[in-house]
Amino acid sequence: MYGLWKPRVLGAWKVPAAGPVILAVNHSHNIDGPMLMGTAPRPVHFLIKKEAFVGPLGPFLEGIGQVKVDRTGTDRTAVSSALGVLADGGVLGIFPEGTRGEGDFASLRAGLAYFAVRSGAPIVPVAVLGSSDRPGRLIKGLPPLKSRVDIVFGDAFEAGDGSGRRTRKALDEATVRIQDHLTAHLADARRLIRR
Repeated sequence: MYGLWKPRVLGAWKVPAAGPVILAVNHSHNIDGPMLMGTAPRPVHFLIKKEAFVGPLGPFLEGIGQVKVDRTGTDRTAVSSALGVLADGGVLGIFPEGTRGEGDFASLRAGLAYFAVRSGAPIVPVAVLGSSDRPGRLIKGLPPLKSRVDIVFGDAFEAGDGSGRRTRKALDEATVRIQDHLTAHLADARRLIRR
């Protein structure tokens, strides 16, 4: 990442140095995940759509600990693998919107709340900004080479209400809390870096 672009990482010290943690990342470009993997202070295991595990990329992604997920239904293998990452004290990366979009956390899927409430792991919001500002001249699908991409880590927070409940209502309430935290962090990050 540092060879192709100019990542500027802010707040990486906010990621707990040990123990399980979930990085909730906005997603507006293909390089957001690799950019975070290349700049995060700890190794990150992302939930990645199974369609990305093709050709030589498949064994590579599996070899670096990424979690393959089938998005057509509830993928119990992926859920178990992701919970295993957290149970082992690892870092799980999630794009809570489920797919690439505006990257504004406008519509969250319930998966992030489920993993956070079930595992008790804190969530660290992450804003990746600048990856989708403009296309590159050489490769239109990537940001211009040597352009700046900002990765801004926020303060860790708990998604649950402290009761330990895992009901549908508790997950819905956690999703609302998470969305409030993530959108506030994104607004703060944009103000901080003036993007």
